[in-house]
Amino acid sequence: MNLPVLSIVIPCFNEEACIEHTTTRLLEVLKELEDENQISSDSFIFFVDDGSNDNTWSFIQKENEKNNKVKGVSFTRNFGNQMAILAGLTEANKLKADCFITIDADLQQDETKIKEFVQKYKSGIQIVCGVRNDRKTDGVFKKTSALFFYKLMNLFGVNIKPNHSEYRLLSKKVVDALENYTERNMFLRGIFSEIGFKKDYIFFDVKPRREGVSKFTPFKMFTLALNGITSFSIVPLRMVMFLGLIVAFISFCIGISALIDKIFLDKAVSGWATIVTAIGFIGGIQILCIGIIGEYLGQLFQEVKNRPRYIIEKSIT
Repeated sequence: MNLPVLSIVIPCFNEEACIEHTTTRLLEVLKELEDENQISSDSFIFFVDDGSNDNTWSFIQKENEKNNKVKGVSFTRNFGNQMAILAGLTEANKLKADCFITIDADLQQDETKIKEFVQKYKSGIQIVCGVRNDRKTDGVFKKTSALFFYKLMNLFGVNIKPNHSEYRLLSKKVVDALENYTERNMFLRGIFSEIGFKKDYIFFDVKPRREGVSKFTPFKMFTLALNGITSFSIVPLRMVMFLGLIVAFISFCIGISALIDKIFLDKAVSGWATIVTAIGFIGGIQILCIGIIGEYLGQLFQEVKNRPRYIIEKSIT
């Protein structure tokens, strides 16, 4: 049986401080696997420079000059983490890889687990998902918001394992199937949860970041979460409908109460404050509902324009 060609796909955005160490460490992992006859000697590392404005691409080129196992592409601008991962999988697939592992450039995800990923793949698993053991390295805000997000996604009917990261192995069959997903706002965790294929999990510890700072700002995390919800669930739209019914019922009760006060208790409605409060409440609910509907319409607007999901400016293959 031929040994599988493994491609390690690494999305990068302003990661010049990490490139040299990350390349050295991952080449060591590939060499160990090759020496153990677990993977083919044609295996390689594939960087995706997601429109960095530092010297990330120059560092990738230097690593390629040292070792032709280092390959990659560079975007014309920043298209986002999900597009960088997608491009890496797509372009590495053109280089005849048999399986793919995606991992962050800072190597906070435990790269020693790559051996276990490969073993799972060779046993017949098509998708191997990396799951964090805990969130001890996260701040209070990130930890709380992440746990809330996973609970919210499961509430909305999207079955995603908590603490599931972008550290995963995919077979060529899975990457080929991924080409059928053509939406612009990709949420890969949701897609790989629903795409099918035989799946398993590997648990790992997150290490402290060696160099630099995380590029995943709270705004980017919020945008990713919003894309995940609107891409995979229509529950918020249904909630708008039920919320409208609840508000209508409350308004009806207020009207009945005012009518009883006037007819049976013979007292004028003093409810200036009540009316203002009710109007403000209903107005707030309407704005919220319009915002939810608008988010879905925005998603449709981006889809129907059918613009390219990313544009590659440079490549090393």
